[in-house]
Amino acid sequence: MKILIAEDDPVSLTILKAALQSEGHDVVTSASGAEAWEIFDREPSRVIVSDWMMPDVDGLELCRRVRQRTKTEYTYFILLTANNTTRENLRTAMYAGIDDFLSKPLDRETIFMRLRVASRILDFTTQIRVLKELIPICMYCKKVRDDSDYWQQVDTYIHTCTGSNFSHGICPECLDQHLSALTELDLGIVPPATPP
Repeated sequence: MKILIAEDDPVSLTILKAALQSEGHDVVTSASGAEAWEIFDREPSRVIVSDWMMPDVDGLELCRRVRQRTKTEYTYFILLTANNTTRENLRTAMYAGIDDFLSKPLDRETIFMRLRVASRILDFTTQIRVLKELIPICMYCKKVRDDSDYWQQVDTYIHTCTGSNFSHGICPECLDQHLSALTELDLGIVPPATPP
């Protein structure tokens, strides 16, 4: 994965970069939150690992900017925290859009496990984006075409892709339309005989 690191401590930055590169990740580094934002705004990364406390743009503000950037694929944001971080601070960070926390000093295995979770979540967000944006649907019958060029009902398609189940009903507009189209004969009502 391509990972952007925002860390103002040069020693921590060097150690984290080496650890991530040793696992085969493409790592981009920045020595401040402001620099990280400039890099991300030019070319977004799918994962950011950022220190919380930085002098200009801190980790929370960086995350807020990332979340507010329009037309951007979802970015998994890991915030580096001190061991004595309060619950209130963690709650504030979650409301800012932080996905995960890692305590300093970093444990190598812990960050690798968190990145595996990030990878799975990013895969799911990509699948959801594809479902939202690229579903080929018939303009007449509203069936959806899958990758095998097979046409199926929308609910069947989504169930196959995501496992979601559906209940079926009828909206008020369709109810009115279908009821008004029925004739008395369709309903089994025999009209009274007309007098001779």
